[in-house]
Amino acid sequence: MIRAVIFDVGECLVDETTEYGTWADWLGVPRHTFHAMFGAVIAQGRDYRETFQEFRPGFDLYTERDRRAQSGQPEAFGETDVYPDVRDTFAALRADGLWLGIAGNQTVRAGGILRELFSSEVDLIGTSDDWGASKPAPEFFDRVIKTVPVQAEEMLYVGDRMDNDIRPALQAGLHTALVRRGPWGTIQWNTEEARKLPTFRVESLLELSRLIARFNGSKH
Repeated sequence: MIRAVIFDVGECLVDETTEYGTWADWLGVPRHTFHAMFGAVIAQGRDYRETFQEFRPGFDLYTERDRRAQSGQPEAFGETDVYPDVRDTFAALRADGLWLGIAGNQTVRAGGILRELFSSEVDLIGTSDDWGASKPAPEFFDRVIKTVPVQAEEMLYVGDRMDNDIRPALQAGLHTALVRRGPWGTIQWNTEEARKLPTFRVESLLELSRLIARFNGSKH
């Protein structure tokens, strides 16, 4: 029985195309070149942060975030970056009586933006900076389990990445849904573990209401 749905942020709720484009601008490389290297790094199973190292060895993402903010070019996203199926999905799941949360690897600044965008639609917004633990570390999902008011086996974690979302959530005892969008979701979609591990595989978040209802019905 699934009673709570918790969503990842980047490339699940929020399209990060604009944001990664601004990182390419910050590095001074063409956007298509940055995106191509980004995809190559993911396809090789490497940490996406290594993309920055390819262009600037020694690059420190946290330091550069601060530098961007100080220069008046902070990381940012807004309503126009929210995927078009998100609001309707939240409404449908709410109508189904499900508890909703957002939990992802995000900065304090990003957490503030998420609260401005979604506080009225979900029960929880938690970030790695809030909790002092980042995916895929077990401590992150331990915090999810402690915070969400249902049992781990009654939670569904929705994300676009096998490595950061689906695999560690499963190891923590949660059900999972893999959404096919963004670089990770697209590149990893046809891998063996992406076909076998998730409870659900969806092309749109709008599919979740029907799939959860069917899943819960089968458990009666």
